[in-house]
Amino acid sequence: MGPENMASVAATENQWLKGRVKAVTSGDCLVITALTHNRPGPPPEKTITLSSLMAPKVARRGGSDEYFAWESREFLRKLCIGKEVAFKVDYKIEAIAGREFGSVYLGNENLAKLVVQSGWAKIALSKLSDTVEECLYYVQVRPPGQQNQDKVSPYITELLQLEELAKQEGFGLWSKVPGAAEASVRKLPPSAVGDSGNFDAMGLLAASKGKPMEGIVEQVRDGSTIRVYLLPEFQFVQVFVAGLQAPSMGRRSTQETVVEPDCTSAPNGDASAEPRGPLTSAQRLAASAASSVEASSDPFAMEAKYFTELRVLNRDVRIVLEGVDKFNNLIGSVYYSDGETVKDLGLELVENGLAKYVEWSANMMEEEAKKKLKAAELQCKKNRVKMWANYVPPASNSKAIHDQNFTGKVVEVVSGDCLVVADDSIPFGSPMAERRVCLSSIRSPKIGNPRREEKPAPYAREAREFLRQRLIGKQVIVQMEYSRKISPADGVTTSGAGDSRVMDFGSVFLPSATKADTAEAAAAAVGVNIAELIIARGFGTVVRHRDFEERSNHYDALLAAEARAIAGKKGIQSAKDSPAMHITDLTVASAKKAKDFLPSLHRSRRISAVVEYVLSGHRFKLYIPKETCSIAFAFSGVRCPGRGEPYSEEAIALMRRKIMQRDVEIEVETVDRTGTFLGSMWESKTNAGTYLLEAGLAKMQTGFGADRIPEAHLLELAERSAKNQKLKIWENYVEGEEVVNGGSKVESRQKETLKVVVTEVLGGGKFYVQTVGDQKVASIQHQLASLSLKDAPIVGSFNPKRGDIVLAQFSLDNSWNRAMIVNAPRGAVQSPEDKFEVFYIDYGNQETVAYSAIRPVEPSVSSAPGLAQLCRLAYIKVPSLEEDFGPEAGEYLHSVTLGSGKEFRAVVEERDTSGGKVKGQGTGTELAVTLIAVDDEISVNAAMLQEGIARMEKRKKWEPKDKQAALDALEKFQDEARKSRTGIWQYGDIQSDDEDSVPVRKPGRG
Repeated sequence: MGPENMASVAATENQWLKGRVKAVTSGDCLVITALTHNRPGPPPEKTITLSSLMAPKVARRGGSDEYFAWESREFLRKLCIGKEVAFKVDYKIEAIAGREFGSVYLGNENLAKLVVQSGWAKIALSKLSDTVEECLYYVQVRPPGQQNQDKVSPYITELLQLEELAKQEGFGLWSKVPGAAEASVRKLPPSAVGDSGNFDAMGLLAASKGKPMEGIVEQVRDGSTIRVYLLPEFQFVQVFVAGLQAPSMGRRSTQETVVEPDCTSAPNGDASAEPRGPLTSAQRLAASAASSVEASSDPFAMEAKYFTELRVLNRDVRIVLEGVDKFNNLIGSVYYSDGETVKDLGLELVENGLAKYVEWSANMMEEEAKKKLKAAELQCKKNRVKMWANYVPPASNSKAIHDQNFTGKVVEVVSGDCLVVADDSIPFGSPMAERRVCLSSIRSPKIGNPRREEKPAPYAREAREFLRQRLIGKQVIVQMEYSRKISPADGVTTSGAGDSRVMDFGSVFLPSATKADTAEAAAAAVGVNIAELIIARGFGTVVRHRDFEERSNHYDALLAAEARAIAGKKGIQSAKDSPAMHITDLTVASAKKAKDFLPSLHRSRRISAVVEYVLSGHRFKLYIPKETCSIAFAFSGVRCPGRGEPYSEEAIALMRRKIMQRDVEIEVETVDRTGTFLGSMWESKTNAGTYLLEAGLAKMQTGFGADRIPEAHLLELAERSAKNQKLKIWENYVEGEEVVNGGSKVESRQKETLKVVVTEVLGGGKFYVQTVGDQKVASIQHQLASLSLKDAPIVGSFNPKRGDIVLAQFSLDNSWNRAMIVNAPRGAVQSPEDKFEVFYIDYGNQETVAYSAIRPVEPSVSSAPGLAQLCRLAYIKVPSLEEDFGPEAGEYLHSVTLGSGKEFRAVVEERDTSGGKVKGQGTGTELAVTLIAVDDEISVNAAMLQEGIARMEKRKKWEPKDKQAALDALEKFQDEARKSRTGIWQYGDIQSDDEDSVPVRKPGRG
């Protein structure tokens, strides 16, 4: 009859089944589990005693081994543990709890025959005669079909013959060596026979910590708790697997907890059983507690226990003790062999979702093993394996970033854990190129803020300087990893804003100079991880992330670097204080203190400095190591556009790329009234002013004399080059000439010229313009076109207040444009018809609209400055709309500008910032311009004088030459109107030069 797969526990006798040996409890008893099963949980199993055999019994509580008991058990254990076998049940004995006896085959070998022929078990036939001949006759003369009526093996004849041969050869139990039987009895310590009261766990730990100890697992209490014989002394100990905890098996009643069926307590065919020894005090206490409360097992408890049993029960293992808990329990790592591979039981349990990571016992382990366990649990949680199937991760403020790697050059080291990198894929000098990258999973000391009187934390300056010297201007590889919403309470070193914001984190690598020839070398060719470098030098700590919180892809390397820094007592990991350094910050001091410092800066012709910050294109904050002070410094004779003016941001971006945090040399000439030192600067022996002038982002201003500026000729050559190429601010430059109000051309200082269209005309000669060809205009228009405007907001859900930027629908063409709220109803909005006065910041119009005609706008759209620039006609006075000839002047200006659809050149003569910030129509910075149509010969300024609807400003005693020339040219047009008595001159000359307003028209004569 051929073997078949085991289908169920309730298999009938004489049916061949297949299974795997899970345990060997004695020399004649095995526990066999099914190979396959359809039910959830562990597979079914059977305990099979080899038919008609009786092996000697191993020691129990308070007892000792029978002769050759341990060798008998070991023979069968080593022979078949963990192997696939075929078996059938031959018979049962109901008197011994229905114990099943059977035949077991290992391959083609009958296990009972192998055991008997090796002499490790006797034939148990209580009703047979003493001689072999009588036994054989008894078996042979029985009628067919009745051989098992007296509960014997179907192979009894062969077994009897094999036993006789073993006796003759003196094998196993039948050894003829004198003293062999006595020597086979193990000398067991008290712990092996149920008396663990005097077991010295701490002594064992002290003698064996970190050393592998050989053992045999005798019992698995749950997935993470085993009982082991430690060889060769046979100490019987309970070991908790370090760093984890499997689901609990629950508690049972006293009887169930203590009493277990004994597979070896009775011989075959004998229902009597040997009574157990007395319980120890610890067992009685456990039994008392268990009898009062019963608890069912946790989910996956049985599966975890079976997982451990299948791998280590009755197997040879190595135990590495890690520690002892407060209850004197041993904590250790358990290793077993799987073929040629050695595996970690704890790691296997965690990786298969059958145990959870436990910090307190993991802290006893080596760091590497601890990290593996933690990572395995995290992966199981992500994949929701087994016991983590219903796991819900805690809310996290971090979000992974995918496919955003880039290369670039380091522009700024903000702190020890934050860099600004210019992306290579964005044009050089563009403000959009800079990307702030916080280093993933590390935290460096806070750098502080002198303006808020925040001092740098210990080692903060050292961390920043360490990175500055190694990274500024260097090419790096950036691998973006996650973003995180940061609030001020998080205490991040790079904090600047007072509210929460999103920050991007990544790993930054300094590329290796060597070329990779192999795959392994190519993987390492990414270069040095900057975060790892910072941690290894003791200039930061590794962030301990919560589960499911995004972290660095190189987190393990960071932890290893931190361990090295702690071991080496580096930086903040040492007990030493950081070197004390007092820096005098003259940027926040009074102007008088800065002037008092000037002589000390004059002592040396050239002074070494470090550019700490680029305040504007031509103004910087410098740190002077020799004087241990920080100063505000500006170029002599070189000026860039101011904040908010065209090209100002590009000038700042360029200088950040060129000199930010670089080592430079300066010569200080003087200090201005605000405490800013003026002079020249060199970076790598190049005059830094030339960077701006060559790019067309600055002009020379030499009113006080170019002879005082070192290398002034180089600056002039750089400016001349930009003019010739008509770069940036020189795009409308005409060589050697400048058009003035009267159309005549005179040599003058270079003035800013804008190509504009007029978008709105006010009274008094004021109007709004928009720059033609400005990239900002196209960008804003593109953003507005891409917006998907929804229905009107629900009343009360959106309550704009004065000064807010919104989208408003212009009444003339129903287009949606950015607008500033100038006036709003008091309190919350009550009706869709509530009125709001709005100012269209890109065109200069102002009107009143209903609540239903406004929408909220995203910060990315509202944050850009308004595109409409307030202007007035330079050097002339135009009547306001309330004065005589005011309406005529306004109508004329409207017709020749807004009504004509022409483009104009606006030559900026003066800039008036007294209007403060833009708060509505007619407020903010005002430019006094000479407005010239592209196809006209004379300016609008001159034309209005010629029409008699404006008059010239009062001349001052001292005027610059270029202004005097412009006024002289304009005066010719005013004289022409006066002579012809046009407009305001119809009643003759006006004697009102001392007044700011045009005189009221006199009544006509009768």
